[in-house]
Amino acid sequence: MFAVIQTGGKQYIVKQGDKLEIEKIEGEPTSEVTFDQVFLKSDEEGNDVTLGMPAIAGASVKATILEQGRGDKIDIIKYKPKVRYRRKNGHRQPFTKVQITSIA
Repeated sequence: MFAVIQTGGKQYIVKQGDKLEIEKIEGEPTSEVTFDQVFLKSDEEGNDVTLGMPAIAGASVKATILEQGRGDKIDIIKYKPKVRYRRKNGHRQPFTKVQITSIA
């Protein structure tokens, strides 16, 4: 069975046992989270498809938080020629790694 869920303004296709890096959500490692925004549920062959308008009422996907972390550093550089203007900045995006435990 697989499902399409929304979290952090993005949509993900998930199956049971999948590991994802999603936008940061609050919670400690080994705690369980529930995603209520389920847009589609289906079996592996695509025979039993349930489509929501926009979300399926009563459907949920449960996941376990594996870790909280930050991504690789991205350098932001601003430069203007001939005026001695240079700025360098960096950014590391926080993320949450989750493992899907059940689709209901």
